[in-house]
Amino acid sequence: MKTLELILQSYADYAWGLPLLIILIGGGLYLLVRSQFLPFRYFFHAINVLRGKYDDPDAVGEITHFQALSTALASTIGMGNIAGVAVAIHIGGPGAMFWMWISAIIGMSTKFFTCTLAIMFRGKDSNGDVQGGPMYFIMEGLGKSWKPLAVFFSICGLIGALPVFNVNQLKQAINFILLEPNGIVETDTSNFIIGLILVAITAVVILGGLDRISKTAERLVPSMVFLYFVLVLIILGVYIEEVPKYLGLMFTDAFAANNYSGDSFLGGVVGGLILLGVRRGAFSNEAGIGTAPMAHGASKTNEPVREGLVAMLGPAIDTLVVCTLTALAILVTGVWQTTEANGVSLTAAAFNDAIPVYGNYLLLICIATFSISSLFTYSYYGSKCMSFLFGAHNKHYYNYFYIASIILGAVTPLSMMLNLIDGTFALMAIPTMTATILLAPKVVKEIKAYSKKMKL
Repeated sequence: MKTLELILQSYADYAWGLPLLIILIGGGLYLLVRSQFLPFRYFFHAINVLRGKYDDPDAVGEITHFQALSTALASTIGMGNIAGVAVAIHIGGPGAMFWMWISAIIGMSTKFFTCTLAIMFRGKDSNGDVQGGPMYFIMEGLGKSWKPLAVFFSICGLIGALPVFNVNQLKQAINFILLEPNGIVETDTSNFIIGLILVAITAVVILGGLDRISKTAERLVPSMVFLYFVLVLIILGVYIEEVPKYLGLMFTDAFAANNYSGDSFLGGVVGGLILLGVRRGAFSNEAGIGTAPMAHGASKTNEPVREGLVAMLGPAIDTLVVCTLTALAILVTGVWQTTEANGVSLTAAAFNDAIPVYGNYLLLICIATFSISSLFTYSYYGSKCMSFLFGAHNKHYYNYFYIASIILGAVTPLSMMLNLIDGTFALMAIPTMTATILLAPKVVKEIKAYSKKMKL
């Protein structure tokens, strides 16, 4: 058993290692150049699309642009935005944030291409319903001979979308912030109760299908980001004199080792690529993994480029806004230098320092909201993969398996299963990025046609 655990640990480490870095960052840079830096050129047009200025109620699809983005963000804005950033700073110092920004800019381009393809090459499931996602744009864009790649993505998606990792992290946060300080010792019973509560909340939403998931996300995502934004503003207000200093260090500390971190460039790259952050809390913006195209592929639009533009806003919100807020809260309070705490406990220390008594509890509300919203969307991703592999009439079985895994994640450490899920999630990037790079010229052609049509 110990040997198996070491094998799975090595598997997860390798999956999130240098090969993934090359696929996601190298491929993303290629797409950014091929699009002629489209995320910057069409950013404000993307905002107008998101606001519904160009909505067509008669277009093919199930949900609006805003619901699609909210659904995708519900999975990416998870507890990792709180714990994962803390890990990156713990390793890389303030300069880690600079590399996160770089990864977000590259990720915006990747999200644009993958989600444009999700609309360009929508397929049909066994019920004849229109569907989008990497498995469909592989089949429709590259041809039937590429089906093994689509099947590989879907198999990885079945495992990678399981919520064990996220639930395990949330359980730890509840025990650390709420139960232990109030004298409640963590037991199997207390963890089981946490699991049951999460099951009840999740089941109500996910058993209602995409319509209920998207409507819940549409309400939940903006409110949770706003609450977190207000709380961090309070912290920054308390330490206002420290803000300019650390904003500057995020740039200067990214390239040179100094007193603030032992090896800032190395640590910053790890943090900036969000590799360690993803391992600790599904913290990545998931650009290139292939999850977001499954949500955006259901959007009501006949213009692929528009959905790609909306999708590219995801990494900006997830990393440039939410992760930066977390980093500033940790840095300006100084807890990253005065405590040995790491992960969620480091972020909790920052909140407790600036907002005594109530800070930890307010943070727990954010953590719980972020994590639970992630649970909703990952179930949809897994059921889409189930539908592709075994037929649309069987996809509901995945939800029952998904709900059972929530209990599993709450009551057991499951380090082996966590590594299996974590590594398999990373492997989803291989088929997604392979197909995206091969189909990139078709997206570029679509961009030119759209620009000419809209006179942009």
